[in-house]
Amino acid sequence: MRNTVRALRTRQGLSQGDLAVAMGVSRQTINSIETGRYLPSLPLAIALSRFFNTTVEEVFDVDE
Repeated sequence: MRNTVRALRTRQGLSQGDLAVAMGVSRQTINSIETGRYLPSLPLAIALSRFFNTTVEEVFDVDE
């Protein structure tokens, strides 16, 4: 599943560590989400979309 987490994060000038702290997860979790090695739980996917003020569908491409 493709996602735009990296693009959204860098657009806001955040490091993986910054985003991890905001989400309450490890930097490695953010890295794994960005590279597609890990699919986040629904609560984490919703938290990411709310953090970036967008929809889950705009963050995660479910058709991929």
